[in-house]
Amino acid sequence: MLLARVEGNVVATRKHPSLTGWRLVVCQPIGQNGDPEGVPQIAIDPHGAGMHQRVIISSDGSAARQAVKDPRSPARWIVIGIVDEKEPGVPV
Repeated sequence: MLLARVEGNVVATRKHPSLTGWRLVVCQPIGQNGDPEGVPQIAIDPHGAGMHQRVIISSDGSAARQAVKDPRSPARWIVIGIVDEKEPGVPV
């Protein structure tokens, strides 16, 4: 699991049939101070996160494939939660 920030939406003219109807977002992993860490990932977003919202993403491909109900789906990353607010005193 990684803390990330939603940086954009994915628009695809063609995609795997298992991803039809799913919102795909570009998620930039971030550190505790909010700075980017690593490369952006494309994730399925079943929660409707907004642009620049902090989210928790998981690389558990099995969970992503279960969400789309296709064991042969190429899905790997999935948004598993939206960070509503930070705890006082914790930098993010």
